[in-house]
Amino acid sequence: MTYTLYYSPGAASMAVHWMLIEMQLPFEAKLVSIDAGEQRSAEYLKLNPSGRIPTLMIDGAPRTESTALLMSLAERHPDKGLAPTPGSAARAEWLETMIYLANTVLPAMRDWFYAGKDGDPAGAEAVQALARRRIEGAWDLLDARLSDGRSHLVGHQLSTADLLGTMLMRWSRNMPRPADTWKNLAPYIRRMRSMPSFIELNRREGLTDWSN
Repeated sequence: MTYTLYYSPGAASMAVHWMLIEMQLPFEAKLVSIDAGEQRSAEYLKLNPSGRIPTLMIDGAPRTESTALLMSLAERHPDKGLAPTPGSAARAEWLETMIYLANTVLPAMRDWFYAGKDGDPAGAEAVQALARRRIEGAWDLLDARLSDGRSHLVGHQLSTADLLGTMLMRWSRNMPRPADTWKNLAPYIRRMRSMPSFIELNRREGLTDWSN
């Protein structure tokens, strides 16, 4: 199994990059500068016609969508334990959480950051207001889930849901109410940020603005 990750620091590729490091898999990382518009280059668009980050080459074939990539990697490497086994009690909650993060939180995040670019700038303020309500509603939900004493978003075991969720929580760091201001999310975030693989991820991506 061979992997090549096309990434940009702090972008939606972050969770996939983190997972590859956490699983200690050999892979090649290729930087695509969003600031320089490299995601719209003819070369990159051949791999990912949407011009989005990330793209993961899996055995020579380009695959996209960060949530799908996380789930695919978990399926390809079940021995790493980053997804509950099929048929287990936690499997349904894991699937539900992954889809919730992908379908609710990720689109709301895009609306928050790109309200004035994706749509009519005149309506950007209203779009952002709705996005904020959805994002903060997600933090309410996840904070309540962690109130039962669990260590991770799905029970007491690290899973792809934690990698994706933590990436999204990081994105909220400059919002009016960052995720780490919630009672139960705050210690959870500190635990996730203390993971050696997360520290290594930040080192490789050159990120210094969200650490313990």
